[in-house]
Amino acid sequence: MTTSTLRPALLPGVALFVVLASGCQSYDELVTKDQVCEQRWADYQAALQRRADLVPNLVETVKAGAKQEQATLTAVIEARAKATSIQLSGEDLTDPAKVAAFEKAQGDLKGALSRLMVVQEAYPDLKSNQGFRELQVQLEGTENRILRAREQYNAAVAAYNTELKKIRGMAINKVTGKPFKERVYFTASADAQNAPQVKF
Repeated sequence: MTTSTLRPALLPGVALFVVLASGCQSYDELVTKDQVCEQRWADYQAALQRRADLVPNLVETVKAGAKQEQATLTAVIEARAKATSIQLSGEDLTDPAKVAAFEKAQGDLKGALSRLMVVQEAYPDLKSNQGFRELQVQLEGTENRILRAREQYNAAVAAYNTELKKIRGMAINKVTGKPFKERVYFTASADAQNAPQVKF
């Protein structure tokens, strides 16, 4: 067999190799981006856990200085219990209803904590309490961590969903039996669309 007849015979094999290599690379890309989403989700969960761990300390501190605020304290305790009882797995992050229920519980806890922070204005002793102030600073820091974790999770979801929607991503997903599902973004609640009113 001469070189000129050998080249056409090798072309299908070379083309198949290129397609397979490209397909493996695209599959690996989807796996990598999916794992980044999982890691960002775990970071978000860690920030939520930090907040949940701070709540009992905050409640106990407020209890000592503001006994009359039992209803507010009870609301915080109940919101924390509900927020920590709803757990999402990686598979649940493709279900908008489950993500919405999770976010509602977290929003309820955040709202209850906001009302608890307002309590300090009515109680000068509590306002000047060093323990309360330290907890308040930690809670504010935690809320910032939660916001950052949500932003990073959404960025990871954007990269993953974009890769999944590309032609090569759709092709790889179809060929492999569709193991990759689009993930749900975290979005602002309907209440967040209204500017807060400041009253003096």
